[in-house]
Amino acid sequence: MSETGDQFAGVSARSTKHNPRLDEELQHEIQGMLKGEHATRSEEWREVEPIAEGDRDLTADPAGTLVGGTPVGMDADAVVARAELARWLVRADFPNTGPDLVEAALDHRAPDAVVDELRRLPEGETYERIGDVVRALGYPTET
Repeated sequence: MSETGDQFAGVSARSTKHNPRLDEELQHEIQGMLKGEHATRSEEWREVEPIAEGDRDLTADPAGTLVGGTPVGMDADAVVARAELARWLVRADFPNTGPDLVEAALDHRAPDAVVDELRRLPEGETYERIGDVVRALGYPTET
């Protein structure tokens, strides 16, 4: 029986994935960077090019811990609060009311500070997304 058009070709002829040995080599190659939090390659051409002298570093906020800065109309505290709320509420939790969001946060084992913030939500409102929750809690949002 003849093979036509790779119809019966082996997996290696059709697959674009690596074999287990190559996967382990690639994983070993980045272990130093993952554990040491810096590049460990000796070949300079493989390093990421650093930021040019005089250019601004767009990935860091020098005055805080935020990466990427803050959106227009928000301050750093509002960004951190929104991120913390979003960390403990997933898309499946919406749309929901305030008490149901408190229950969802408790189910996700959210810290007491997050649960206390959610308990401040006005009664009788339904929230479609995390942005609605943040606005209802009085935090500024981007403009």
